[in-house]
Amino acid sequence: MPDIKIVTDQAVAAQIKAILCAWGMVEPALSITARVLLWADLRGIDSHGISMIASSYRRMRDAGVLNFTPRLETVVDLPAIATIDGDGGLGHYPSVTAMELAIGKCRHTGLASVAVRNSNHYGAAGYYACMAAEAGLIGISMTGVHVAATVPTFGAEPRFGTNPIAFAAPAGRNPPFVLDMATSTVAIGKLVLAARAGKQLPAGWALDEQGRELTDPQRARALRRLTPLGGTRDLGSHKGYGLAMMVDILCSTLSGAAFAPARPPFEPGQPYDVGHFFLVLDPGAFRDKAGFVDDLDAMIDCLHATKRADPAQPVLVAGDPEAATERQRRTEGIPLSSVLVDELRDIARAANAEFTL
Repeated sequence: MPDIKIVTDQAVAAQIKAILCAWGMVEPALSITARVLLWADLRGIDSHGISMIASSYRRMRDAGVLNFTPRLETVVDLPAIATIDGDGGLGHYPSVTAMELAIGKCRHTGLASVAVRNSNHYGAAGYYACMAAEAGLIGISMTGVHVAATVPTFGAEPRFGTNPIAFAAPAGRNPPFVLDMATSTVAIGKLVLAARAGKQLPAGWALDEQGRELTDPQRARALRRLTPLGGTRDLGSHKGYGLAMMVDILCSTLSGAAFAPARPPFEPGQPYDVGHFFLVLDPGAFRDKAGFVDDLDAMIDCLHATKRADPAQPVLVAGDPEAATERQRRTEGIPLSSVLVDELRDIARAANAEFTL
């Protein structure tokens, strides 16, 4: 097992910004991207935080597929609908812009949706849904991918990404309800974390070229053949498969972005053209907003009061573990594996960026 280094959130944020700035990223994309990545690390979504720089963004930069000085363009702008072109940059900047636009439109219309095309990986889906919840609204966030990594039920080759769905709703005395889930059994980043930690994968996470279960994290990471949510047909993988297709319809087909496995082979430097989808609803447009918040609090309280199967394990709702992790990490720091710290040190050195970890 690799050693763990505890780092302050300020040091993590500074490292993210130092490397991205050295790579040529400019404001406002720089601060927005750093904020979204740090949020993931604070919430314990380690696969989508600073580790993305080492596991994916460096490779994408080296391949010349990232525009670090994107100019966003709103190509459709209606009272409750918009479409944004991300100009080939990382997805955090156009996604925050899209959700801010959706929130603003929703305040006038009660419901608003914004799609994004010509983008890239946008980090943790939950960040954008939480933007709406923090504004007192219900938020939904989804994204497609640039390369397939999830195998359809009964298949032996990938056709979808991890295609996450995030949903957040504002409560009152409780933290917001925040569901952030991949439509694959696990996110691809979990393979990276397992490989760094030297751990075998649980059976049912990944498949080999013949569609058989695979537990070697290095080989699974190379093959990129995750199972749909459910793992097997008997355990409901057809549901995860269907959800993954729903996400790609909204993110890729609706926005005009690329559906990864159907596009021609990449040319050097060609943009990935990833699509995202955001939806915001105002509870106050459907009913009294205070009543909605009170009823959601009552629902959460009821679930927390559920009789426990194990007296030592309370019943939780989505968002509880991440909220607890964020409270702890803001006080105690963020754990990073020594392997990741070494990788980031090498990246910073190669980019002539300050090393802050």
